[in-house]
Amino acid sequence: MNHKRILRLLCLFFLIILTGCKSEDAQPSDVFTTYVKYWSNQNFTKMYEMHTPEAKKIMKKDEFVERYKKIYGDLEVKDLKIDFEKPKDKIDPDAKTATIPFKVTMNTLAGPVEFEQKAKLVKVEKEDKVTWQVNWNTGFIFAGMEPEDRVGLKTTKAARGEILDRNGNGLAINGGAYEVGIIPGQMEGKDGEIKSQVASILGISVESIDKALNASWVQPDYFVPIKKIPNTQTDVVTQLENIPAVTVNKVESRVYPLGEAAAHLIGYVDGVTAEDIEKNKGYAPGDIIGKRGLEQLFEKQLKGENGASIYLKKPDGTTATIAEKPVKNGKNIQLTIDSTLQQEIMAKFNGKAGTSVAMNPKTGEMLAMVSSPSFNPNEYMFLSSSQRKTIEENSLQPLLNRFVYPQTPGSVMKPFTAAIGLETNKITADQTRNITSKQWQKDSSWGGYFVTRVTDPGRPVNLKDALVFSDNIYFAQTALDIGADSFIDGLKKFGFDEEIPFTYPVKASQISNDGKLNGDVLLADSGYGQGEVQTNVVHLAAGYTAFINDGNMIKPILVNEEEPSQVWKKSVISTNTVKTIAEDLREVVANPRGTGHLANMDGLPLAGKTGTAEVGKTTQGEQAQENGWFVAYNTDTQDLLVAMMMESIQGEGKIVVNAVKEIFESYKK
Repeated sequence: MNHKRILRLLCLFFLIILTGCKSEDAQPSDVFTTYVKYWSNQNFTKMYEMHTPEAKKIMKKDEFVERYKKIYGDLEVKDLKIDFEKPKDKIDPDAKTATIPFKVTMNTLAGPVEFEQKAKLVKVEKEDKVTWQVNWNTGFIFAGMEPEDRVGLKTTKAARGEILDRNGNGLAINGGAYEVGIIPGQMEGKDGEIKSQVASILGISVESIDKALNASWVQPDYFVPIKKIPNTQTDVVTQLENIPAVTVNKVESRVYPLGEAAAHLIGYVDGVTAEDIEKNKGYAPGDIIGKRGLEQLFEKQLKGENGASIYLKKPDGTTATIAEKPVKNGKNIQLTIDSTLQQEIMAKFNGKAGTSVAMNPKTGEMLAMVSSPSFNPNEYMFLSSSQRKTIEENSLQPLLNRFVYPQTPGSVMKPFTAAIGLETNKITADQTRNITSKQWQKDSSWGGYFVTRVTDPGRPVNLKDALVFSDNIYFAQTALDIGADSFIDGLKKFGFDEEIPFTYPVKASQISNDGKLNGDVLLADSGYGQGEVQTNVVHLAAGYTAFINDGNMIKPILVNEEEPSQVWKKSVISTNTVKTIAEDLREVVANPRGTGHLANMDGLPLAGKTGTAEVGKTTQGEQAQENGWFVAYNTDTQDLLVAMMMESIQGEGKIVVNAVKEIFESYKK
């Protein structure tokens, strides 16, 4: 067989194969399936390439792609879906057109949009190949849309919910601020002078002003925002309004009536960042979001939902609504906080560092939560990054929220140790300890370490004496008698090493760094509130409610909607123990030799416990920072309990006692 014959046979073979494998003409539904795929993926360029010449006359390629991108982008189109049913039978080979009904659904800024439409496909024959093209029209964008129509979007901003105190007074309200701006075309050659003046008055850099003025959208007659300032700075506004080209407008803003007094509790709002938008749904540039405190914690409830309307604007001025979502204003949050008490407690710190909470020990209602020093959120919202950095670097740490973190409690811990000792039968109320010196150690194994007492009454002391004189040695010995395991169990009954069930997220109190009490020295020190034991001030106040409520610890609450008088820990101690401890705490204040006697008042009986906690000390004999504590409650009305800690009192514990006393006096009035 020669080569030519072989070649002819091979060609015939491949011709037969190709003839047998020849594909059928494309069906309109197959073409539209591809078109829908591009559409669903918002590949508008590929969509356009499948259009008929007639459709391409309506809109050029670049215009088509940009219009779809802008409409879908501005309206925040998501979950786009195009559904249609493929016909069961193939189309008539002689048909020149085909109609395919389809349904479009999508989610937008204004809610869901849904419409039905019909796609007309036209047969195209080229070089013995048959395909179909889509005869697109503007009705594919939205039902009823004509070529001259334009898509409009109207948004209605939701009012942010307000945060109110127990009496309806505002803690975070919607008010006003001033927005300072420059109209560049009015500077008339005095650019440098004007920018320098504005920068000096506002405490910002000239570079930041230049950045705003050089934005791509700026025109000579446009108002260019430079900075917002609080509505209280009227003197600053007066200075600015006297500068050519500078305009000051009133704008909506968050206002915090209590200023520094409630900043750590309430927090503040700030403009959203790119990270905020990425992490949280429903935010866009220019929106605000809660930063810190309850503004952040209740962001979802406070924010609300903006209203939106999508409509078609007709050439004759009429409109047709496509989708509409009503505005939902944010929810108001009413707290159990008493604004007056909050401000009074803050004033008692007079700039000193510390923290305090006040609560109703019967209902658990938190009446005040203070951290000092603080910052003014009305001003902080509008500070530049460099100005904020100055506050961050302040040695007193005004941005630190002290009521969140546990602290070394010192002697305010002793009532817990006393209660555990009574409950475990390791002590009795009348049992005395014959302590003959101001320093004591268990044995020589402690080396040079001693427990020191402040007062030596010159006689054996019982439990009442130990609380009245705040005897460290008595409670160190009591903790050793109780033993590590029983002491840990007793503290856990009071809620130590446990998450505090409170609306505001605060850190748990700890027994020690690892939850254990290994070694007699650590156990002994823990008995009088030193060692590694730490209490959160919210938990401390809640712990003392057991001495008022027959051994039950009351759950602290912060929001008015919460049910009052909930029991957090039931029967922590027996009623007999409650009676003993309560009587002794009253004696701490009533007894002329009691450490809390400065707070004793006619007609306003207080019970409580003072404390001095040494922190930052690494070896015995070293000078430590002394933090002063006082926890007190009214034994008559039992409607107020205050726990307060001031840092660095250095032997001036009476400052804290006197401050708490004045708080009770003022509250009674």
